[in-house]
Amino acid sequence: MRCTRITTMVRMTDSVSATPTAWTNPLRDPRDLRLPRIAGPCSIVIFGVTGDLSRKKLLPAIYDLANRGLLPPSFGLTGFARRDWTEDHFRDFVREHVQQHCRTPFRESTWKQLAKGIRFVQGTFDDSAAFARLSDTVAELDRDRGTRGNHAFYMSVPPRAFPVVARQLADCGLARSSEGAWRRVIIEKPFGHDLASAKELDRVVSEVFDPSSVFRIDHYLGKETVQNMLALRFANAMYEPIWNANYVDHVQITMAEDIGVAGRAGYYDGIGAARDIIQNHLLQLLALTAMEEPVSFTASDLTAEKTKILSAVRLPKDLAAHTARGQYAAGWQGSHDVVGYLEEKGIDPASTTETYAAIRLDIDTRRWAGVPFYLRTGKRLGKRVTEIAVVFKRAPHLPFESTATRELGKNAIVIRVQPDEGVTIRFGSKVPGGTAMEVRDVSMDFSYGRSFTESSPEAYERLILDVLLGDPPLFPTTREVELSWQILDPIEEFWSTLGQPQPYRAGTWGPTEADEMLARDGRHWRMP
Repeated sequence: MRCTRITTMVRMTDSVSATPTAWTNPLRDPRDLRLPRIAGPCSIVIFGVTGDLSRKKLLPAIYDLANRGLLPPSFGLTGFARRDWTEDHFRDFVREHVQQHCRTPFRESTWKQLAKGIRFVQGTFDDSAAFARLSDTVAELDRDRGTRGNHAFYMSVPPRAFPVVARQLADCGLARSSEGAWRRVIIEKPFGHDLASAKELDRVVSEVFDPSSVFRIDHYLGKETVQNMLALRFANAMYEPIWNANYVDHVQITMAEDIGVAGRAGYYDGIGAARDIIQNHLLQLLALTAMEEPVSFTASDLTAEKTKILSAVRLPKDLAAHTARGQYAAGWQGSHDVVGYLEEKGIDPASTTETYAAIRLDIDTRRWAGVPFYLRTGKRLGKRVTEIAVVFKRAPHLPFESTATRELGKNAIVIRVQPDEGVTIRFGSKVPGGTAMEVRDVSMDFSYGRSFTESSPEAYERLILDVLLGDPPLFPTTREVELSWQILDPIEEFWSTLGQPQPYRAGTWGPTEADEMLARDGRHWRMP
């Protein structure tokens, strides 16, 4: 009896040991939330590596990721540009701008490790020989650095260059990946200048790359506060019950800049504030503010809810009454005189491009029926700020004398996206002292900087890491881009018939017709 039992145990042991178990990396276990997700062996190729975006954002973000231990030790960085540089020249260029703009402390040990994987390819986008050299460089990284065929291509170039670069990558074989490896392409906004151009661009890129490998960058979606909006709504029980038309009067989404066009005149003139900001940034913020609770925070579930909202957006019937545009004129800002838009270097003196845009949108769903969403953006405004203000209805019955509440406004939840990241809740409170009841607005404020010991990473850090991990929840899909253009195209077509935008003095908060737009609805713009 005992011998039989032992024999059975031996057989069970042999059976277990004969079954191979797949090894799993504990650093990538989704159940362990204590550990950060670290990118596997890979490299990134940046086209337009000498441009402003690359110098100020992309290169510092890559260094900061490496400094935080989120990139593999063998990570490769390849720059593609027209300049006649050696690799040493390019390394000096990267080091200079990393030191100027990096968020984390500059460490020589981190830099030496990163510098070993830095390569440079000189050439133009129409030069097939340059892309052949790029292919050889990528193969060298696979061989010497162990990147295993995993490569991302960042198009930090003008939109007109996207198709050219995509076809060159296809012709030299870089768009194709071997089994078990990946190729991904990152495209900067704007993705087209209208619906037709967006569809054509998508067709060209889709011929080269699989749609699941195309990442359209909207850097606003990488900001911590935008992600915190989802936590604010769905991780707390107090907000979601009142986040609807029963309680909300209207929503204001503002993105204001205090600078002019600076060195972007060539890009900006002809594009304008609406195409530059509203089509991508503000409509994405609107979708995240208005969407229903997703099943999970995976890319497919988030996209499904955002798409529902964007497809339910309705334009006002009277575009003249519910849209506004303007151009900044000369004025006083930041303690010095500034010139108007038409006097900026590189701007056509007869340009009709708007530097300020404001529109009203309605969302045709049960949750938001009758609640207008006001979107505005502009340059040379009072200060740099981006915020989402959910403004609530007045209380239906106030057991107070009218004189007691004359300084009481509407309750509001304000999500500050930048620069002072946080959330403000505005409500009424009794003024202390006195014999009569007097109520005024007060604010309860949450700030990231005061509540957490960790500083928020740059948006590009999060987005670049997500690309390398193959995690796309924060990236707009083709359908979202098309729906956004469907919303904006009729407004742009209407504006094209109006001639010159209304001027507004630099340092103010936009043209008077924007104030009149809200006044028609019995509302006013809040002061950020």
